[in-house]
Amino acid sequence: MHKNFKNIDKIVYGNGAFNQMDEIIEPIRKENNNFFVFVVDKYFEGKELADRIPNRDEDTLIFIDIDVKEPYTEQIDDLRDSILKQKGLPSGIVGIGGGSIMDIAKATALMFTNEGSSTLYQGLDLIKKPGIYHLGVPTISGTGAECSMTAVLSGPEKKLGLKCEWTVFNQVILDPNLTATVPTDQWFYTGMDCYIHCIESQSGIYYNPYSKAYGDQAVALCREVFVDEGHGQSKENDEKLMIASLFGGLSLTYSEVGACHAFSYGLAVVKGMRHGYANCIAFNHLEHFYGDAVNEFRNMLKIHNITLPQNLSANWSDEEIMEMSQIAYNLTHMWNHAIGEDWKEKWTLEDIAGYYRKM
Repeated sequence: MHKNFKNIDKIVYGNGAFNQMDEIIEPIRKENNNFFVFVVDKYFEGKELADRIPNRDEDTLIFIDIDVKEPYTEQIDDLRDSILKQKGLPSGIVGIGGGSIMDIAKATALMFTNEGSSTLYQGLDLIKKPGIYHLGVPTISGTGAECSMTAVLSGPEKKLGLKCEWTVFNQVILDPNLTATVPTDQWFYTGMDCYIHCIESQSGIYYNPYSKAYGDQAVALCREVFVDEGHGQSKENDEKLMIASLFGGLSLTYSEVGACHAFSYGLAVVKGMRHGYANCIAFNHLEHFYGDAVNEFRNMLKIHNITLPQNLSANWSDEEIMEMSQIAYNLTHMWNHAIGEDWKEKWTLEDIAGYYRKM
């Protein structure tokens, strides 16, 4: 069965594009109870960007500390219930921040119109009704969340996305100026999420010319940013990485992530690692799956003076390793892509645990 996916309805790109938000959402304000919800990374509270958000007296502005915990189901349910109780159904929701904020905005938009806990909808096409209007403004590049049809949430039992065509943003504002203040290590780890997306996409059985068209360009842009002469954070590279992130996400839409993301989900749920960082920890040990790309990644680490910790597993209990392994093992769609649909005949829980013990 070929995928018949929905893309972003509208995209505005360019330095200063953020200034168009008020004009963009004005027609939507007439819908539902005539107010918008803005969810914003707490990093920007009290900073210049926060003063530029076009929120009005009737709107709800919420700063969320994503450094405390990645998006989780109870958080989404509580956010929805609180707003509905206080003000009713919003006209729309705007997410301003990195991948976690993007996922919070997408997931909450869906849950405003779907009853019960978000845990009921973790999986493919489980959402029953379209959500409210949702707009994404990435302030860091690499996750691909701005174009993804998945809103990844950690729940009591699993880390898995709300994935359907209604998850995709109605509007995205891509303004490279907004990424200028990202700390170097965070810029690197999140940028590597894009690079790893594309390597995973091209290394599995679902890879195809559609994915290749976007993925090859995303990888080329990543190499310009992270390897070539003039590498590093700059105005020009901020623009390149923002487009690489978009293209990397689009490449995945018609392909899939693989072993690295499966391992990173275990690290995120059990050890609380941030997504991009967890990907880097895992990718560094996956030559079996990704060959020369792992060596290229290690060269990028050297170029940007990024040191990944070694021998982390020495401080992990066997119980933690097996819990991580079970989380990774349960991500069937990722192993289908990475190894083949007969992967359970070739790959065991203990094989996965062996990789965690190398980290």
